[in-house]
Amino acid sequence: MPENPHSFGMKQLVRPKDGRMIAGVCAGIGNHLDTDPTVIRLIWAALTLISLGTGIIVYLAAWILIPEEPGGETP
Repeated sequence: MPENPHSFGMKQLVRPKDGRMIAGVCAGIGNHLDTDPTVIRLIWAALTLISLGTGIIVYLAAWILIPEEPGGETP
């Protein structure tokens, strides 16, 4: 039986505690897509520049909406 009965083998999109630069949004998306988070960061930065800053608002929304990785506090 799976550890989480609601997962059904799918990866959950979460913000990891390790590997984050600001809030872990790009690291979480990179982990979810099995991609290097640096690639996600570069794409996000380019889209933010092209869209005249809309990416910043989307990043803040993702920060609020994507849950943080479960686990205890690290010292």
